[in-house]
Amino acid sequence: MRSGSPALPDTGPDAVPKAARTTGTGARLRQRLRRWIQSRQPRTDTLLQTHRNVYILPTRPGLMLALTLLLLLVASINYQLNLGYLLTFLLAGSAVVGMHRCHGNLRGLSLHLNPPAPVHAGRAVSLEVRLSNPGRQERHAIALLVDEPVRAAPAWTDVPAQGDAVLHLAWPAPKRGRLDLPTLRAQTLFPLGVFRVWSLWQPAADVLVYPAPETHPPPLPAGEAVPGHGGHAQAHSSGELDGVRAYRRGDPMRTVVWRKAAKAFAAGRDDLVSRDLSVSQRQQLWLDHARCGAPDLESRLSRLCAWVLLCDRLGLAYGLRLPGVNIPPDQGPAHRTRCLEAMALC
Repeated sequence: MRSGSPALPDTGPDAVPKAARTTGTGARLRQRLRRWIQSRQPRTDTLLQTHRNVYILPTRPGLMLALTLLLLLVASINYQLNLGYLLTFLLAGSAVVGMHRCHGNLRGLSLHLNPPAPVHAGRAVSLEVRLSNPGRQERHAIALLVDEPVRAAPAWTDVPAQGDAVLHLAWPAPKRGRLDLPTLRAQTLFPLGVFRVWSLWQPAADVLVYPAPETHPPPLPAGEAVPGHGGHAQAHSSGELDGVRAYRRGDPMRTVVWRKAAKAFAAGRDDLVSRDLSVSQRQQLWLDHARCGAPDLESRLSRLCAWVLLCDRLGLAYGLRLPGVNIPPDQGPAHRTRCLEAMALC
C-alpha cells in the first residue's frame, strides 16, 4: 500500500466493532464498581440506609437538564438577559433542592427480609421485604428489584411516615439445592426524576430449592416385604397399593380409597373400600434412587420428588433411599418435608 493511501478498516474474522468494544468496557466498569460497593457491605437480612451505603447519580434527563442550564447560562451572558439569568438559576436551584429531597427520600429507611419458603426448581422464589420509615415524612416511589444475576421488573411502594410497607419480589430459582439470594437494589427517582438514588443489598438468608417433580411419572414401585412377613404388594397406575377391603363403620376417613369410590359413584354404586392396614403392616413402600429407572441424577430426583408428592396426597407410608441417606417409612407433612430436603441437598 502506498504511503498516501488511506488506511483500510480491519475486516478480518477477529475484528471487533468499536461500539461493541465500548459496550464491553462500560460493562466491565459497571461490574468493577458493583464489586467494590458489595465488598464494603456485609451480608445481612436487615439493612439501614445511611449516607455510607446510599449513592446518587444524575439520570439521562438530569444530564439533559444540566446541558440545557449550561446553554441558558451562556445565552444569558452573551445577550445580557436578566430574565435568562432568573430562569437559569431558578431551574438550577430547583434541581439542587430536588437532589437533596431525592437523597433524603431513601436515606433512613430500614429494609428487613423475611426468610423465603422452599420452592421447587423452575418456580419463582417469593421474597417478602418490609420497609420501615422512622421519620415524620412519607417516602414516595421507593422501588426494589433483583439487581443480579438477572435484573427483573421493580416493585414500587410508598412508605407512610413512622410506618411500614411490604414489597413482594419474585426470583426464578435456577437449580435445586441451598442457594444464596441474589443482590437486591433499592432506588428512587422522586421527586423530579433527574437524579437516581440507590443502594445495593446482599441478604444473608438462603433458600432451599427442591427438585422439580416429573410431569408424568410412572406408577409407584412395588412394595417390599417386611423381614419376617411374606407377601408382595403391587402398585397400580393410579398410585394405589393392593390390599383393600370393604369399608367398615368406624374406619378412619384417611384409609378410604377415594379414587375407587369415585369410580363406583360414577357407575351408580355406593361401594366404599378402605386400605387393609394388616396388609400395609406386612409391606413397605420404598422409593429407591437406584431402582427408579431414570437415566441420570437429576431425572431420578425429579421422579422421586413426583412419587413423594403422590404418596403424600394418597396418605401412604413410604421410605426414601438416596446415596448416603436412608429415611425409614413414615407419612405426614414432616416426613414429606424431610424427604424433599434430602433430595434438594443430594
